[in-house]
Amino acid sequence: MTGDRAAQPSAGKREPAAGLKLAIDLGPLLVYLLAYWATRNIVLSTGIFMAATLAAIVGSWITVRRVSAMLLFSGAMVLVFGGLTVWLHDATFIKMKPTVYYLMVAAILGFGLFTDRPTLKLVLGQAYPGLSDLGWTKLTRNWALFFVAMAIANEAVWRSTSMEFWLGYKLWGAMPATILFALANVPMLMKHGLTTEKAEDAALPPQG
Repeated sequence: MTGDRAAQPSAGKREPAAGLKLAIDLGPLLVYLLAYWATRNIVLSTGIFMAATLAAIVGSWITVRRVSAMLLFSGAMVLVFGGLTVWLHDATFIKMKPTVYYLMVAAILGFGLFTDRPTLKLVLGQAYPGLSDLGWTKLTRNWALFFVAMAIANEAVWRSTSMEFWLGYKLWGAMPATILFALANVPMLMKHGLTTEKAEDAALPPQG
């Protein structure tokens, strides 16, 4: 297989529609923010966040008969750190969750680059049909660096600001930054084989 050969999606799988995918990936975070701002109760809102995350996973399975590896990984992180927050009544754990999530994903992507294994291609291959191996390498590198930067940013924000400010940062800082970063990669992806139709539907990872 040559370096510029396009990745072929698996015939038996299908991707959710753009609107549904956005709801699955970003819905739980929005529910969490709304729950906290309505109740000002971190334990209750974190429990609701966990339930919303499970609902997103189940919804993905019901609608397209598959759950992405990144959504499963993100869901597991929410359940572990959210569970600790609820159990110990300590918001520190849920605040640390994005940092750990970002660093673990960056490490996985970095390991894939180091060993020349298409880690991101295995996870998002169907989202970017036609993308060459070189395109996947560049996209993987870009997201790995982005996640490291996001981990640093999350640590800086949660350690120096209030709970309310941190939640606002996730909605008005982290989420727009992720969307803008995905869109910023589109010109590079199109140079490496991504079709125009799919370029309008840039894939986003679940939020940390």
